Amino acid sequence: MIKKAMILAAGFGKRINPLTLKSPKPLLKIGNETLLSNTLKFLELFGIKQVVVNVHYLGEQIVDYVNKNKFKLDINIVKEKDKILSTGGGVLNAIQYFSNEPFLIINPDTIWNSYYLKELKLMEKSFFEKKNKCLLLVVNKKKSFDKSINGDFNLKNNFISRKNEKDLSYIYTGLQIIKPEVFSSLDVKVFSINRIWDKLIKSNELYGLESDIDFFHVSTLNIYKNLLKKNFKR
Repeated sequence: MIKKAMILAAGFGKRINPLTLKSPKPLLKIGNETLLSNTLKFLELFGIKQVVVNVHYLGEQIVDYVNKNKFKLDINIVKEKDKILSTGGGVLNAIQYFSNEPFLIINPDTIWNSYYLKELKLMEKSFFEKKNKCLLLVVNKKKSFDKSINGDFNLKNNFISRKNEKDLSYIYTGLQIIKPEVFSSLDVKVFSINRIWDKLIKSNELYGLESDIDFFHVSTLNIYKNLLKKNFKR
């Protein structure tokens, strides 16, 4: 069972400027709830007990927000003080919190809801049964609210690839299960999680589960404004 998760919350959110000039992207609201709060509550519903949140840009606002709101989770804040470490470096910088246990990595700018719980449970079951090192939740880009998003991967028989890069049909939703061992040969520095994925792709060890849920993601300022007009079910 997966009991730990990491929320990636260190980014600058430049595509949401000017809103993110004064507020970090995870504290933007959809309805009456921040993206960060929505993500934490989703993890709680799934049964996660311990969460790590990495921060950098306007990070003290996130620290204050977590401290002022009584979430039913054990939340640890990891500060990237001198420079932002990107997605891969940010996870590696916090890897000590996960021991040797597989954990979730989740992006707070996807609009997570209860419909994703079933898919996450399927991910968890598949991950342990097939002894995966890394399993991503992906969605066909036809299901994306933002039609300008390019595909990240191809998916066939649950194997992820990046062949035919001009015709990649699947988008990463922002949710994965991963083993700490895939970071074992790396040093803490700036690098993207794509470095991990590409290495696993070469050895046919990057797996994907296709989501059937319409994909809503705060990608740009215009998309955010349009998402504010929608009535989301939690």
